[in-house]
Amino acid sequence: MLRRLLALIRKELQIVLSNPKSRGLLIMPVVLQVLLFPFAATMEVKHATLAVYNQDAGAASIELIQRLGRTAAFDTIKVVHSGPELREAMESQEALLAIAIPSDFSRRLLARESAPLQTILDGRRSNSSQIASAYVTQVISGYARERGAEAASALDVRNSYNPNLFSFWHVLPSLVAIITTIGCLFVTALSVAREREEGTFDQLLVSPLTPVYIMIGKAVPGILIALVQGLFIAGAAAWGYRVPFTGSPLVLVVGLLCYGMALAGIGLFISSICMTQQQAFFGVFTFMSPAILLSGYVGPIENMPLLLRGLAWINPLTHTILIMKGVFLKGFGFAQAWPYLWPLLAVALCTLSAALTMFRRHIA
Repeated sequence: MLRRLLALIRKELQIVLSNPKSRGLLIMPVVLQVLLFPFAATMEVKHATLAVYNQDAGAASIELIQRLGRTAAFDTIKVVHSGPELREAMESQEALLAIAIPSDFSRRLLARESAPLQTILDGRRSNSSQIASAYVTQVISGYARERGAEAASALDVRNSYNPNLFSFWHVLPSLVAIITTIGCLFVTALSVAREREEGTFDQLLVSPLTPVYIMIGKAVPGILIALVQGLFIAGAAAWGYRVPFTGSPLVLVVGLLCYGMALAGIGLFISSICMTQQQAFFGVFTFMSPAILLSGYVGPIENMPLLLRGLAWINPLTHTILIMKGVFLKGFGFAQAWPYLWPLLAVALCTLSAALTMFRRHIA
């Protein structure tokens, strides 16, 4: 029986890997997304324009403007000379952020008093403007402390695990899970639907293999592809983009295997209720979009309504992203990863059981 199971696994891998189009679907998206995604999905703000309305003629305000111009976030400092001109720069989206320096700014700094500034953000680009505002606040606070004045904020902010807030360190560990999802789901979701579409499903049923073995034979290729893709992206992140890898490589492998099993169960469940490969494609995309939105990659899960937080908890992508970030940045071992591994195993058990139930129902 084991030899027959291995033959089925080999046949599934040959079907996927022998077709040039199938190979392209598994290889090219991974390579392209690894090359493009870290740059396209960056959360850093660079090459922006800062509008400055300086009503103060002192040396302190001029030095502050020069310091802001030396930050990587702002390539251009647009100096305006009136309130209406400042509003025009913001309304036309010529500037991402604006600062109004009051006329007594230098005098207050010399007197070592608090010297508040007005910052105007473009709410139409809220994420970028808030990030840029954090850069500006950091520069202003540091300058005020150097001059012995009361800083606008007394907080000394330090970022754990990613001190310099490099977007690669956030994007690439998450990308290990996200790209792996696509390959594994397509391989497993199309497997049973392809057998039905090509008329070989009945031949599979009359083989000596039981439904359980058939499901295992359909699941293993997807899990192996998920593991290979995940290790490739993790290697590119660690060696190509220099994202620090501080955890256990074994935890990375085990996490990818557990995630692969959960995805295989979802893919086989989709495949077992679809009659054609086109339907299976739609099923995969129907799952993918909500899974990414609910994973915490786009926005914090804590900000979601209670119902969506419950759905996020049963989403395997949520736990896998946390494992990948933990392995890369937090030095995860098995003890730290276990709270996220067992939900993956629970999801795998439920989805594989549901897929087997649907498969047996079609046989009956």
